[in-house]
Amino acid sequence: MKIAYVFPGQGAQYPGMGKDMYDQLEQARDMFDKANDILGFCITDIMFSGTEEELKQTRVTQPAIFLHSVIMATMLGDKFRPDMAAGHSLGEFSALVACKSLSFEDGLALVFKRAMAMQKACEAEPSTMAAVLGLDDARVEEICKSVNGVVVTANYNCPGQLVISGAIAAVDEACEKMKAAGAKRAMRLQVGGAFHSPLMEPARVALEQAINETVFAQPICPVYQNVTAKAVTDPAQIKTNLVAQLTAPVCWTQSVIRMVADGATEFIELGPGKVLQGLVKKTCPEMNVTSA
Repeated sequence: MKIAYVFPGQGAQYPGMGKDMYDQLEQARDMFDKANDILGFCITDIMFSGTEEELKQTRVTQPAIFLHSVIMATMLGDKFRPDMAAGHSLGEFSALVACKSLSFEDGLALVFKRAMAMQKACEAEPSTMAAVLGLDDARVEEICKSVNGVVVTANYNCPGQLVISGAIAAVDEACEKMKAAGAKRAMRLQVGGAFHSPLMEPARVALEQAINETVFAQPICPVYQNVTAKAVTDPAQIKTNLVAQLTAPVCWTQSVIRMVADGATEFIELGPGKVLQGLVKKTCPEMNVTSA
């Protein structure tokens, strides 16, 4: 048997997340308190008692989900024995910390820098993302290429479920064309901007220096990175892929298929919510999928 641990990205947050771990476990409490010090504000106040709107701020959402996921992995102790791991977008950082490629402190600092850089890029140019259901990947890609303006495939979540990303007018035009082509749904998402698109180039540049200055070690198991959907253990390659991830699509469907091909027999999601469990099941219905 081979166990694949997967870590969620933005969108998995919910009010009250992590409070049970903080209240019940001293080690978790220490990690949350350390996070407040590193970030320079009490993220625990927003996680435990903030509103959905407060949690939706990119500068809050990304470190909050990272913290929840990494602390869950830490609490497993010796039971955390991954044969392989992957994270969806932001979740890739959680996976790398859980798998000992990054320290907790460095991982959190990078996630916060990433969040701030992405938020700044969103504010610089109005942009958005949209979910497209019921069209095959090639048709979605073809329609995006037919639109004038910036619009690209951003997330390959599971067969028949993609997310596109780009300038507002271009995304809206693409959505209309998707519906005309037979999409069950093509609708804008409530997000701050065009993640995983060329419009994130300023954020990519800002994060590249920080990643290059951070020490990465070889992870305890292969990590399947979003950009290539391939198993990676080399720290230099991990860095390159993390930088590229900001402007490249999240190849989640391809990563799940590759992990199964490489022998995964069970997927365990670590983090808030059950989004990835659903995506894995839709990609490989026969797979055993649970949460820790």
